[in-house]
Amino acid sequence: MEERQVLYAVEDGKALLTIDRERARNALSPRVLEELTDAIGRAEADPAVRVLVLTGTGERTFCAGADLGGMATGDGFLAGHEGRRAYAQLLRRFQEARKPSIARVNGHALAGGLGLVLACDLAVAASTAELGTPEVDVGLFPMMLMALLQRHVGRKRALELVMTGRRMRAEEALALGLLNRVVAPSELDAAVAELARTLAGKSQAVLALGRRAYFLAEDMPLTQALEFLAGQLSLNVLAEDAAEGVGAFLEKRPPRWNDR
Repeated sequence: MEERQVLYAVEDGKALLTIDRERARNALSPRVLEELTDAIGRAEADPAVRVLVLTGTGERTFCAGADLGGMATGDGFLAGHEGRRAYAQLLRRFQEARKPSIARVNGHALAGGLGLVLACDLAVAASTAELGTPEVDVGLFPMMLMALLQRHVGRKRALELVMTGRRMRAEEALALGLLNRVVAPSELDAAVAELARTLAGKSQAVLALGRRAYFLAEDMPLTQALEFLAGQLSLNVLAEDAAEGVGAFLEKRPPRWNDR
């Protein structure tokens, strides 16, 4: 049996998904895409999991993007196209998951690796990490991750990144809104754990409803978005955890979530 390229472990309510290809700079092979997708489904089905954490093996690289050595396919053009679509589907899968996700950016996040960071709800990076979209330097363009990059930064900044291919330090990525926190490498695990505990302590039903509404409303015109979100709030009010949360607030006690 072939060794897995994505490690999966559950601890303290977190499902840790680790791309385990350190010698290949944790590059995205077809198997990595497949195993990451499977791992998300596994975490969703496990009631013990409340948060997904995505990272890479080692201290130098979170993910260097696509495995360029494995891009060629003998199965024809359409098969190759479907293989590339698998990456786009993985980006969507993170956002459509019922449980929140955190990117633990232990090292460089480049090309498709940056796309994974952007696909996660939140991202914490080591101060030594660099982020960027260097595809243009090998005659390619970061087509699919560009859809997420456009939603994180303004047009001028996004175009500069994808057209120049330059890499930026974690602090600059933080200032651009690509990351939530930047910490010393020795503090990375503690910072991720703290954020995961915070998310794990919320109603999973309400988080799932809210995240879905957030992503659906993102591209709607303002009037349509407000009308849609008003309906989503009415659904939210009907949730058992909404009644519990309001009751706990009025009674000045911690809520006891049922995740319903």
